[in-house]
Amino acid sequence: MLTLTRAVRVFASAVPVDMRKGFDGLSALVEQQLGGQLLKGDVFLFVGRCRRRAKVLYFDGTGLVLLTKRLFKGRFARPWVQQGAPSVELTVAELSLFLEGCELAGRWKLSPPAFEEKELAVAPVV
Repeated sequence: MLTLTRAVRVFASAVPVDMRKGFDGLSALVEQQLGGQLLKGDVFLFVGRCRRRAKVLYFDGTGLVLLTKRLFKGRFARPWVQQGAPSVELTVAELSLFLEGCELAGRWKLSPPAFEEKELAVAPVV
């Protein structure tokens, strides 16, 4: 069972990963390619090239946890949609939906852009 708070950051590898990798191999990918640090408590998602397997790696405070899911029917979505980025950041809810088999449609910006104060030209008073 994966119970995470909303404060946890989730990163999905933006390239397919060899699913034969275990704790050490995936830890090396996190530090060398994704630029992350496992001991900070971040969660990392890896998906294989055929998209039938996914692995989640994180540090729970006492040790590394590696969760593996193999689909018997269907395929996982492609988390590597962004070109050039080493990882794609997800929310905990998006990770949960991903592992359930939902497509990642991307985020909708629900908030309006930040207010920018502009100088207004004031006409001289006659």
